[in-house]
Amino acid sequence: MFDNLSNKLDKAFKILKGQGSISEINVAQTMKEIRKALISADVDFKTAKEFTATVKEKALGQEVLTTLKPGELLTKIMKDELSNLMGSEKSDLDLSSKPTIILVAGLQGSGKTTFCGKLALLLKTKFKKNPLLVACDIYRPAAINQISVLSEEVGVSVYKEEENKNPVEIANNAISFAKQNSKDVVIIDTAGRLAIDEQMMNEIGLIKDNIKPNETLFVVDAMTGQDAVNTAKSFNEKLDFNGVVLTKLDGDTRGGAALTIRSVVDKPIKFIGTSEKMDGLDVFYPDRMAGRILGMGDVISLVERAQQQFNEEDARKIQKKIAKNSFGFDDFLSQIQQVKKMGNIKDLASMIPGVGKSIKDADIDNDSFKGIESIIHSMTPEERSNPIILNGSRKKRIADGSGSNVQEINQLIKQFNQMSKMMKMMQGGGASKMMEMMKGNNMPKF
Repeated sequence: MFDNLSNKLDKAFKILKGQGSISEINVAQTMKEIRKALISADVDFKTAKEFTATVKEKALGQEVLTTLKPGELLTKIMKDELSNLMGSEKSDLDLSSKPTIILVAGLQGSGKTTFCGKLALLLKTKFKKNPLLVACDIYRPAAINQISVLSEEVGVSVYKEEENKNPVEIANNAISFAKQNSKDVVIIDTAGRLAIDEQMMNEIGLIKDNIKPNETLFVVDAMTGQDAVNTAKSFNEKLDFNGVVLTKLDGDTRGGAALTIRSVVDKPIKFIGTSEKMDGLDVFYPDRMAGRILGMGDVISLVERAQQQFNEEDARKIQKKIAKNSFGFDDFLSQIQQVKKMGNIKDLASMIPGVGKSIKDADIDNDSFKGIESIIHSMTPEERSNPIILNGSRKKRIADGSGSNVQEINQLIKQFNQMSKMMKMMQGGGASKMMEMMKGNNMPKF
C-alpha cells in the first residue's frame, strides 16, 4: 500500500541529502516535490498546500541537531504532520453498552458486507465478544446469502428475515433477538447503492433514528481516491457517522483517501482492510501508517500480527525442540504456515524498518513459499524429523518429486541449518554470536 507515494516522497527528500543545514531554498524545493507527490496520490490541492506549508514552517523554525542530517529532521517533521493529518491517535469503538449496536453504511461494492464479517471476527477473537450479524440489505439479491456464508466462516450467529422487506423492523427485531440471546454486539449491514440517492439516504437515516446505534461506521473503497472523500462528506451530512472504514488498502491505492478524509469530514478512520481474508482487518493507527508511508516501518503492528498467530504453547514446544536439537522440517513448515496467516509477505516485510524500499520492485507474495513447501512435502516423515540423513540419493528423489533440483535442496538445507543455529543462539542469549552472523551476511534468504 502507498508504494507510489512512498517512492515519490523518498525522491523529494533526496534534495536535502548532503546539505549541511535546512534553508529556505532547499526546503522550498523539497516542499514543491512533496506537494506534487501528495496531489499525484489523489490528495486534494488545498489539503496538500496546507500540509506542506505547515511542514515548511516547522522545518525552518527548528535548529538542526548535530546528530541529525537535514533530511532526517524533515522526515521526523513529516511523520508527525502526516500522523496529525490522519488523526494523530487511534479511535476505539464504544463497546460499553450491552448490546452495543453498530450500524454499517456505504456504497455498493465498497466491501461493506465483507467488513461486517471481518469486524465480527475481530470482536470475537480480540475483544472476546459474542457478536450478531444482521442482514438488513433487502435489495441486493445475494446480500442475505453472502452475510450468512460469512457468519458461518467466522463462527458467529446471523439474524435474517427472508420475507420481511422493512429494514427498520428487521433491525429492531434483531436487537430484541440479541438481548434475548446474550449477544453483546449487534452489527447491522445495510443496503448500498451504486451512487448516492435520496431514497438510500432517507432509508439509512430512518434506520439510525429508530435504533439509535452506539457506532455508525461508513465503509469506503480506498481505491476510489478523492471520490471516496466526497462520498464520505455526503454520508456524514446525512448520518453524522462516528468513523470511517477504508477497505482494499492492499490494492492499487494511491492513498489520497486515507490522507484526506479526516481533514475533510473531521471523523476518524477506525479500521483498514488489508487483505481479502476474513482476518484482514486492522485497527487504524495514524502514527504507524505515517511511518510506513515514509519507509520507516511499523514493527509494533508486525509484532501484534505475530502474536495473533503464534500462541505460547506452540512457542514452548518449539523451544523444547530447539534445546534438544530436534527441530525438524515439519516444525519449519508449521512456522511458514503461521507466517502466511499473518498476511501478504511483501506487506509484512515493509513493516521492517529499511526493508520496504529495498524490496519495492521485488515480486514477493505468499506463493514464494510454494517451492519450499513442495520440497518439504516430498520428504519422508523420517527425513523431515531428522534432516541429517539426507544423502545424495535421497536429495535426488526429493528433487524429482518436487520439481526442483539438488542444488535447491542443498540451499534449503543450508538455510534451515542457519536458521536453527540462529534460533538456538537467541534461546541461549547469544546475542553477540547472532550479530557476528548478521555482519557476515549469512542470514537465511527465503
